[in-house]
Amino acid sequence: MESAEKFSNSKDVIAFLAESFPNCFSVEGEAKPLKIGIFQELAGRLEGEERVSKTLLRSSLRHYTNSWRYLHSIQEGAFRVDLDGKPDAQIEKEHADHARQQLEESKAKAAEKRKGQQKQSPRNHDKRSPPRNAEGSSQNTRGAESKKGTKSRPSRPNKTPPAKLTQADIHPGTLVTVKLGKAPMPAVITEVAKDGIHVQLDSGMVVKVNSEALRLASSKRS
Repeated sequence: MESAEKFSNSKDVIAFLAESFPNCFSVEGEAKPLKIGIFQELAGRLEGEERVSKTLLRSSLRHYTNSWRYLHSIQEGAFRVDLDGKPDAQIEKEHADHARQQLEESKAKAAEKRKGQQKQSPRNHDKRSPPRNAEGSSQNTRGAESKKGTKSRPSRPNKTPPAKLTQADIHPGTLVTVKLGKAPMPAVITEVAKDGIHVQLDSGMVVKVNSEALRLASSKRS
């Protein structure tokens, strides 16, 4: 008997989760906030499932909880759900504020990307040569040279880099940030093991990293 073909991407895994746990996951419509620690619960339920590895399951869960649809569901006072759709703990204000901030930043980046793509698209509406002035030089060319000469890059404020963790900081309960993608995400250390440090993200997902991937969180987290 041939073994089932393994999933190769997050989209297939999320569709599989929505089919297996319809009271918890979905691929369209309103999403439900997930119980903190849902990854461990999933790993236990899918122990004998050969089609999805824990690595792909973890990345798929991160993809799901970073979607606009899911971030919109993180509202203060709403109940998180377990795999069977049963209510768990209520969402705290800190988690709701963080999700709203992530959603706003993600939408702003998407709008900026669309704007950049529109600027880069070729314009072939008028293929005629640009008008020339009395001196014989192209007005468009001179205008471009003028803009090129006066254009300055916007200054960016200097930001103090977050502090690295000392040995005294590496213990359960320490608030940290962990670099999983392009931007660091707030988390809390839950376990310190020989093979790595376990941290829990605000979404409820727990990941294992080394100390170099962690930085102390700011004292003000909203």
